[in-house]
Amino acid sequence: MNTPSNALAESALDPRMISAPAMSGTRPMYWSVRRELWENRSLYIAPLAVGGVLLFGFLLSTIGLPHRRRAILLLNPMQQRAAIEKPYAMAAFMIMATMFIVGVFYCLDALHGERRDRSILFWKSLPVSDLTTVLSKALIPFAVLPLLAFAIIVATQVDMLLLSNAVLVTNGVPATTGLQLPMFPQSLMLLYGLATLALWHAPIYAWLLLVSAWARRATFLWAVLPFALISILERMALGTSYFGSMLKYRLTGSMETAYAFDATGHLHFLKQLTPERFLSTPGLWVGLLFAAAFLAGAVRLRRDRGPI
Repeated sequence: MNTPSNALAESALDPRMISAPAMSGTRPMYWSVRRELWENRSLYIAPLAVGGVLLFGFLLSTIGLPHRRRAILLLNPMQQRAAIEKPYAMAAFMIMATMFIVGVFYCLDALHGERRDRSILFWKSLPVSDLTTVLSKALIPFAVLPLLAFAIIVATQVDMLLLSNAVLVTNGVPATTGLQLPMFPQSLMLLYGLATLALWHAPIYAWLLLVSAWARRATFLWAVLPFALISILERMALGTSYFGSMLKYRLTGSMETAYAFDATGHLHFLKQLTPERFLSTPGLWVGLLFAAAFLAGAVRLRRDRGPI
């Protein structure tokens, strides 16, 4: 006969009694996202490398900066602002472009890589659902990469500002002021732009994840070839390019709906942001519906597919 103390000790050592609290504390989604960052260092190394190259190039350009700044100060205030902002805008564009390229290749390998190296057998043995795994991978281009890009862009622009001010002050030229380059409003506009891009490109990333879960090899070819064939066939059969225009709209259409550019095609003020127009655009919600469908397909394929 077991005494109450023995029964209590056995129940305390029973794995079934302690598994539930332990599992609830592991936060599968959080650790799944951290796993992606651990395994894919290019997610942050590539934008950092681009930021470093941009800073080095900007450092070289400061050789003639005082002379150029004196010429800029002869322009009207709007032209001054546009000229001063140009290198900062270019740096932001280059890092954002890098973020998009990294996101594309990450998604193409996210589910295919674990099937190729057979690590999917290990990951499926863990108490993490296929839905959690796929969503954690989708969160990388949807949220993590935009936030990383925002931090790297702001840090790069601040370093550029400090470098330029040091060179200008040393040569007796007025430094860049907050009036000429308002960093806080620009940062808000940048964060807004990254968020709108992530939402607008969501079906692209979700499609790439679906292909990554399905294809046995040549994921990039399978991701691009169907759209290229449809565009070519439409052009040959009908002489039109509606499908190609739709693809272009999906890549760049967020800019014309999320912003109200001035006559010169520049953005200077927070009032030029148009979130109400962006959120009321049918293309956004149609794209998000396709993204949800593609992610559901990726979850189903991961559940059914094994190693390659």
